[in-house]
Amino acid sequence: MSNVKNLDTKEEKDTKQASNNQTQEIKETIINIAGKDIIIQTGKLAKQANGSVTIRCGDTVLLVTAVKSDEQRKDIDFFPLLCDFEERFTSIGRIPGSFNRRENKPPDKSTLTARLMDRPLRPLFPENYYNDVQVVATALSIDQINPPDVLAILGASFALSISNIPFNGPIGGVRVGLIHNKFIANPTFEEIEKSDLDLIVAGTADSIMMVEAGANLVTEEVILNALAFAQTVIKQQVESQEQFASQYGLKKAEVTTPKIDKALVELVEKHAKESLLKSMDNVKDKNVHKKFLKEAKEKAVKAFIDQLENKNFKELKDKYERKPEEVEKIIQGQVKVLEEKLMRKKILEEGIRADGRKCNEVRQITCEVGLLERVHGTGLFTRGTTQVLSSCTLGTSGDAQKLDSIDPQTERRYIHHYNFPGYSVGEVKPSRTPGRREIGHGALAERALSPVLPDKEHFPYTIRVVSEVLESNGSTSMASTCGSTLSLMDAGVPIKAPIAGIAMGLIKEGDKFAILTDIQGLEDFLGDMDFKVTGSKKGVSALQMDIKIGGITLEIMKIALEQAKIGRLHILEKMLETIPKPHTELSKWAPRILTMKVDMSDIGTIIGPGGKMIRRITEETGAKIDIEEDGTVLIASPDNEKACKAKKWVQGLVERIQPGAVYSGKVLRVAQIGAFVEILPNKEGMVHISQLQDKRTERVEDVVKVGDVIAVRVREVDERNRISLTMRGITEDEKKKVLEG
Repeated sequence: MSNVKNLDTKEEKDTKQASNNQTQEIKETIINIAGKDIIIQTGKLAKQANGSVTIRCGDTVLLVTAVKSDEQRKDIDFFPLLCDFEERFTSIGRIPGSFNRRENKPPDKSTLTARLMDRPLRPLFPENYYNDVQVVATALSIDQINPPDVLAILGASFALSISNIPFNGPIGGVRVGLIHNKFIANPTFEEIEKSDLDLIVAGTADSIMMVEAGANLVTEEVILNALAFAQTVIKQQVESQEQFASQYGLKKAEVTTPKIDKALVELVEKHAKESLLKSMDNVKDKNVHKKFLKEAKEKAVKAFIDQLENKNFKELKDKYERKPEEVEKIIQGQVKVLEEKLMRKKILEEGIRADGRKCNEVRQITCEVGLLERVHGTGLFTRGTTQVLSSCTLGTSGDAQKLDSIDPQTERRYIHHYNFPGYSVGEVKPSRTPGRREIGHGALAERALSPVLPDKEHFPYTIRVVSEVLESNGSTSMASTCGSTLSLMDAGVPIKAPIAGIAMGLIKEGDKFAILTDIQGLEDFLGDMDFKVTGSKKGVSALQMDIKIGGITLEIMKIALEQAKIGRLHILEKMLETIPKPHTELSKWAPRILTMKVDMSDIGTIIGPGGKMIRRITEETGAKIDIEEDGTVLIASPDNEKACKAKKWVQGLVERIQPGAVYSGKVLRVAQIGAFVEILPNKEGMVHISQLQDKRTERVEDVVKVGDVIAVRVREVDERNRISLTMRGITEDEKKKVLEG
């Protein structure tokens, strides 16, 4: 009976909750940015989430929800935030092209948008908050005019702000374009294509949290002005959210901060400090640093166990005597806290980093190209103990990646893939499909080089670069950018300018701060900022900034950009010592592409019924043929002779037969009335027996036989396109020209 009663009680509660959800008032607010309304509404959809909103701009509509777990996760030392961007092909009125006709693996663009949501939100959750939090932006309607990514950032902040999830926001998110030297807030897809800058900024009312940008080699001054422009829009968005959230009066969930035993902290400092200081005493080798770090942990653990009987440790003794496996974990956490404290203090007070460098100093750099014979282009970039091998492959237009997503972009001609195997950090890690980190780093290096790639008309190749991280100690994405530049130049890609990349860090305590050039892993993990800048001597091509604190000012951004420029130019100088300009010749293993233009009506002739003709050309010449919709024909083969043979074949297929012209032709068959000769691919005519020679001919075989290559002149082409040929009246010069030329 008690079970039934409990069930009834639960049902009553669920019914009451559902009733409350159904009667929840619908609230709406509008933010006008650059003449376009962004409409945020709540209270209508997904009411069982802790917070949910729909956000609309034009006909682009997203549903953004935020949900937290009731219980915090045990035995973790990180905040389990999960941000997702869910594409739905219904949003653009299309049925997915996959075999089972449903959305499958998210495209890279969805993953990158999810990262854009995650990066500015994560630092604004309280320390020691270990409840699962999931923020999901679902595409309900996409007009392919207004990009959904910045709406996802703003919608995520709205959903969290009106929920009971502890969140130290709100934040705003805006895209900034630059057309004719004028900044545009939230440009359309079409405007982005014309823009010299594609900058996404997220932040609070008075500080910047996240930056993501691609740029057409603009100056640092332009970047700073764009950031200032973005902050005015973000401030407007934040104020609107604060007013909107104030209507709810929700109490945020409380976060308890665990008490750290003072005696434990003192013990760790006493026994681990010496080894930790040794790990930061001009240590350039990552393995040496790890050895000292391990030594510090072992000393602290041993001291902890030895002193369990000490009266100061009575409480810990009662707790851990039965769970000795917990001891090491507690100690490791405290050693990490002490390591962070010592590292930051050394930088702020002495201006010296763990590996002995000054704050503005770049690690030692070496570069190599042409390492692998069969690869079209290779670049090995080593900076300190970070090493990346980039390999470039050239393909035809048919090798371009076809994109199947809700984004208007349908094809990628330049592809950069980034791989981060376990051995690069001396760990065992199974090789799986690329994770969010790999996709994000690959996209950053791709964006960095896109502005300097040659246009398709001058270099009709699809380009793929794969960067393999061989060693990792900070900033592998920037090493991938440098390695990619080297591999492209080695492959003979005529890039407009070489691109280098550098990662900047930040150590900030109160008003005191230090900007670090070329951060290593330790400074990334224990520092406050990871700010990546790529570009040429002329200007910036890409930016990416993430922080772990509550935002930074434009003043810090300005110093970081100026310092990054000096470091970037230094790296470029080292790269150009290895290869000063792109090779003028492609690798002998790379395809040679010959281009020609045909009338669009001739495309079917080249392809043939069911693709028969194009298959025949490919099989007999070994060349690869791609035909574009505008009639551009690209013929590719590593063997230039084969490519020329295929091109000649195609030219013959589309050539118009001119009466009076002399051709070389192959005798296909003979009959009593004459010989049938193929003068162009798939085009044959007949030489009547009376036209074989200047005198009477008794038998066709007396003059020609099957397989002979002869010179013939076109007498006429009748209304049924039948071709009449003659061998009479052809001079020796004409004959020599067509048979030998």
